Amino acid sequence: MAPDAMKTSRPSPLARGALLALGSAVLFGASIPLLRVCGNGVGPWSTAALLYTGAACVGLIGGGLRGGHTRLRPGLTSRLVVAAFCGAALGPAALAWGVQRTSAVSASLMLNLEAVLTVGLAAVFYREPIGRRVALAAGLIVSGGVLLVIERSGFGSVEMWGLLGAAVATIMWALDNTIARPLADWDTGVIVVRKAALGTLISLIVALISGEMYPPVAKAGALVLIGAFGYGLSLYLYLLAQRQFGAARTASVFAAGPFLGAALAFAIGDRTFELWAVLGGVLMLLGVILHITEWHEHPHSHHAVEHEHVHRHDDLHHSHSHEQPVDGEHSHGHSHQSIRHSHPHAPDLHHVHGHQ
Repeated sequence: MAPDAMKTSRPSPLARGALLALGSAVLFGASIPLLRVCGNGVGPWSTAALLYTGAACVGLIGGGLRGGHTRLRPGLTSRLVVAAFCGAALGPAALAWGVQRTSAVSASLMLNLEAVLTVGLAAVFYREPIGRRVALAAGLIVSGGVLLVIERSGFGSVEMWGLLGAAVATIMWALDNTIARPLADWDTGVIVVRKAALGTLISLIVALISGEMYPPVAKAGALVLIGAFGYGLSLYLYLLAQRQFGAARTASVFAAGPFLGAALAFAIGDRTFELWAVLGGVLMLLGVILHITEWHEHPHSHHAVEHEHVHRHDDLHHSHSHEQPVDGEHSHGHSHQSIRHSHPHAPDLHHVHGHQ
């Protein structure tokens, strides 16, 4: 299909990725103030275990129990374990600890640090190109977060320990995003359920060792529900977004989540917003718009390669045949011939090439 035809018949992979990342950000951002309310009095490790119990349920619904393309290479299995330790155990436990010691607005805003770290790590480890547009978008989002943090700085040092807990969570999640990037090209439901199960197990063991009391049934159920949407479904969408347009862009759009969390905290009673917050929100919105409207197309080459990952047959790169017709996503070993062409693309598995 000619590039001009694709522009009218298919949405840009950059737009699809940005919308998936934005959906993930909305779900996660909404979970932060709800976590402060429903997790009050619950130990941080117990909270993390309950959150990822809910996330595991989403993974099961998303296909984590079905057979088929669920095998991971040994290198990816080790990545999954490390990512679960950082992102599904230490990260949520640190946030749960921090959000109980500062306002939901402050904790939400501190999470903007995750985007900056992930964009930098993706550029270093995956050579994802960070052009002027992406850099400007990330800069606008982070600048918005800085304005919001400035607005909170007038509340003194009482909340600083809580902010430190949220900062540790962002570092863990940035490492998680970077380590888990290759996992995005495999079965998303399988990855979510395995990562969530590992995180739940680790958190539960630490909670038992540290003597944390199990919360009442109502609070436990609420935390499982928050985990199902704010962590499980959010992670599912996040991995799909990474598959569409890479780790750096996903993280930058995902940075809208902290602002959404702060807005919800304001709506449910944390009414501390002033002019700085409004200005910060406008900057974040502009950054997200830059991502959603990004269009990247130029002639580029693909070298011959053999590999295995989840793929479809309507993306201009997987035109091989099957003995039996196959629809939708599937995985098997396959080969690509050398080709040079031009079409809209993003820094996904097949487009990690250099730019002048």
